[in-house]
Amino acid sequence: MIEITETDALSRLAAYCSTAEHCRAEVTEKLQRWGISYDAIDRIINRLEQEKYIDEERFCRAFIHDKYRFAKWGKIKIGQALQLKKIPQRVFFQYLNEIDEDEYLAVLNDLLAAKRKSVHAENEFELNNKLVRFALSRGFEMKDIRHCITLSDENDDLE
Repeated sequence: MIEITETDALSRLAAYCSTAEHCRAEVTEKLQRWGISYDAIDRIINRLEQEKYIDEERFCRAFIHDKYRFAKWGKIKIGQALQLKKIPQRVFFQYLNEIDEDEYLAVLNDLLAAKRKSVHAENEFELNNKLVRFALSRGFEMKDIRHCITLSDENDDLE
Protein backbone atom coordinates (compact mmCIF):
# COMPACT_ATOMS: atom_id res chain seq x y z
CA MET A 1 0.00 0.00 0.00
CA ILE A 2 1.28 3.46 -0.90
CA GLU A 3 2.00 5.80 2.01
CA ILE A 4 0.00 9.04 1.73
CA THR A 5 1.57 12.11 3.28
CA GLU A 6 -0.41 14.68 5.22
CA THR A 7 0.13 17.31 2.51
CA ASP A 8 -0.93 14.90 -0.23
CA ALA A 9 -4.02 13.89 1.75
CA LEU A 10 -4.94 17.55 2.25
CA SER A 11 -4.69 18.34 -1.46
CA ARG A 12 -6.63 15.19 -2.44
CA LEU A 13 -9.39 15.99 0.03
CA ALA A 14 -9.57 19.63 -1.06
CA ALA A 15 -10.24 18.37 -4.59
CA TYR A 16 -12.70 15.76 -3.27
CA CYS A 17 -14.63 18.34 -1.23
CA SER A 18 -14.69 20.88 -4.04
CA THR A 19 -16.62 18.52 -6.33
CA ALA A 20 -19.50 17.85 -3.91
CA GLU A 21 -20.61 18.56 -0.35
CA HIS A 22 -19.13 16.21 2.23
CA CYS A 23 -19.45 16.16 6.00
CA ARG A 24 -16.73 15.88 8.60
CA ALA A 25 -17.51 12.19 9.26
CA GLU A 26 -17.17 11.20 5.58
CA VAL A 27 -13.82 12.92 5.27
CA THR A 28 -12.57 11.46 8.57
CA GLU A 29 -13.57 7.97 7.44
CA LYS A 30 -11.69 8.43 4.16
CA LEU A 31 -8.57 9.60 6.03
CA GLN A 32 -8.75 6.62 8.37
CA ARG A 33 -8.95 4.25 5.39
CA TRP A 34 -5.82 5.91 4.02
CA GLY A 35 -4.03 5.13 7.29
CA ILE A 36 -3.47 8.75 8.35
CA SER A 37 -2.69 9.29 12.06
CA TYR A 38 -5.40 10.75 14.32
CA ASP A 39 -3.38 13.91 15.01
CA ALA A 40 -2.93 14.49 11.28
CA ILE A 41 -6.64 13.81 10.70
CA ASP A 42 -7.55 16.56 13.17
CA ARG A 43 -5.15 19.00 11.51
CA ILE A 44 -6.43 18.19 8.01
CA ILE A 45 -10.10 18.43 9.02
CA ASN A 46 -9.52 21.76 10.80
CA ARG A 47 -7.70 23.14 7.77
CA LEU A 48 -10.48 22.02 5.41
CA GLU A 49 -13.05 23.67 7.69
CA GLN A 50 -11.04 26.90 7.90
CA GLU A 51 -10.82 27.06 4.12
CA LYS A 52 -14.56 26.25 3.86
CA TYR A 53 -14.11 22.98 1.98
CA ILE A 54 -16.12 21.36 4.77
CA ASP A 55 -19.12 23.18 6.22
CA GLU A 56 -21.61 21.10 8.21
CA GLU A 57 -24.48 23.57 7.80
CA ARG A 58 -23.97 23.87 4.05
CA PHE A 59 -23.78 20.07 3.86
CA CYS A 60 -27.05 19.76 5.81
CA ARG A 61 -28.90 22.17 3.53
CA ALA A 62 -27.70 20.34 0.41
CA PHE A 63 -28.34 16.87 1.84
CA ILE A 64 -31.86 17.75 3.01
CA HIS A 65 -32.70 19.43 -0.30
CA ASP A 66 -31.46 16.48 -2.37
CA LYS A 67 -33.03 13.71 -0.28
CA TYR A 68 -36.34 15.54 -0.02
CA ARG A 69 -36.63 16.66 -3.64
CA PHE A 70 -35.00 13.82 -5.56
CA ALA A 71 -35.19 10.73 -3.32
CA LYS A 72 -38.58 11.79 -1.91
CA TRP A 73 -37.60 11.04 1.69
CA GLY A 74 -39.57 12.28 4.67
CA LYS A 75 -38.18 14.34 7.53
CA ILE A 76 -37.70 11.35 9.84
CA LYS A 77 -35.57 9.39 7.38
CA ILE A 78 -33.52 12.46 6.48
CA GLY A 79 -32.90 13.18 10.16
CA GLN A 80 -31.82 9.60 10.82
CA ALA A 81 -29.46 9.65 7.84
CA LEU A 82 -27.87 12.86 9.11
CA GLN A 83 -27.46 11.36 12.58
CA LEU A 84 -25.69 8.39 10.97
CA LYS A 85 -23.32 10.91 9.43
CA LYS A 86 -22.67 12.22 12.96
CA ILE A 87 -24.30 15.60 12.34
CA PRO A 88 -25.64 17.06 15.62
CA GLN A 89 -29.41 17.45 15.74
CA ARG A 90 -29.09 21.14 16.64
CA VAL A 91 -27.34 21.69 13.28
CA PHE A 92 -29.87 20.02 10.98
CA PHE A 93 -33.14 20.52 12.89
CA GLN A 94 -33.68 24.10 11.71
CA TYR A 95 -33.13 23.12 8.07
CA LEU A 96 -35.63 20.27 8.32
CA ASN A 97 -38.21 22.74 9.62
CA GLU A 98 -37.59 25.06 6.65
CA ILE A 99 -39.20 22.54 4.28
CA ASP A 100 -42.43 24.07 2.99
CA GLU A 101 -45.32 22.14 4.56
CA ASP A 102 -47.61 22.36 1.50
CA GLU A 103 -44.86 21.16 -0.81
CA TYR A 104 -43.98 18.39 1.67
CA LEU A 105 -47.58 17.15 1.71
CA ALA A 106 -47.76 17.39 -2.09
CA VAL A 107 -44.68 15.15 -2.40
CA LEU A 108 -46.22 12.64 0.02
CA ASN A 109 -49.56 12.79 -1.80
CA ASP A 110 -47.86 12.12 -5.16
CA LEU A 111 -45.90 9.20 -3.68
CA LEU A 112 -49.04 7.66 -2.21
CA ALA A 113 -51.00 8.15 -5.44
CA ALA A 114 -48.29 6.40 -7.45
CA LYS A 115 -48.01 3.58 -4.92
CA ARG A 116 -51.80 3.18 -4.78
CA LYS A 117 -51.78 2.23 -8.48
CA SER A 118 -49.22 -0.55 -8.00
CA VAL A 119 -50.51 -2.06 -4.73
CA HIS A 120 -52.84 -5.04 -4.85
CA ALA A 121 -55.16 -5.33 -1.87
CA GLU A 122 -58.31 -7.24 -0.99
CA ASN A 123 -60.04 -4.22 0.53
CA GLU A 124 -59.61 -0.55 1.44
CA PHE A 125 -58.30 -1.35 4.94
CA GLU A 126 -55.50 -3.55 3.58
CA LEU A 127 -54.67 -0.97 0.91
CA ASN A 128 -54.41 1.83 3.47
CA ASN A 129 -52.20 -0.33 5.71
CA LYS A 130 -49.83 -1.00 2.84
CA LEU A 131 -49.73 2.69 1.94
CA VAL A 132 -49.03 3.65 5.56
CA ARG A 133 -46.17 1.14 5.82
CA PHE A 134 -44.72 2.40 2.54
CA ALA A 135 -44.85 6.05 3.61
CA LEU A 136 -43.40 5.25 7.04
CA SER A 137 -40.50 3.45 5.35
CA ARG A 138 -39.87 6.64 3.38
CA GLY A 139 -39.62 8.59 6.64
CA PHE A 140 -42.88 10.52 6.65
CA GLU A 141 -44.73 11.27 9.89
CA MET A 142 -47.89 9.34 10.72
CA LYS A 143 -50.02 12.50 11.05
CA ASP A 144 -49.07 13.58 7.52
CA ILE A 145 -49.65 10.10 6.11
CA ARG A 146 -53.11 9.90 7.69
CA HIS A 147 -53.93 13.39 6.40
CA CYS A 148 -52.99 12.47 2.81
CA ILE A 149 -54.76 9.10 2.90
CA THR A 150 -57.91 10.73 4.28
CA LEU A 151 -57.82 13.38 1.55
CA SER A 152 -57.29 10.71 -1.07
CA ASP A 153 -60.20 8.64 0.27
CA GLU A 154 -62.44 11.73 0.26
CA ASN A 155 -61.46 12.47 -3.34
CA ASP A 156 -62.25 8.86 -4.31
CA ASP A 157 -65.68 9.18 -2.70
CA LEU A 158 -66.41 12.32 -4.74
CA GLU A 159 -65.66 10.57 -8.03
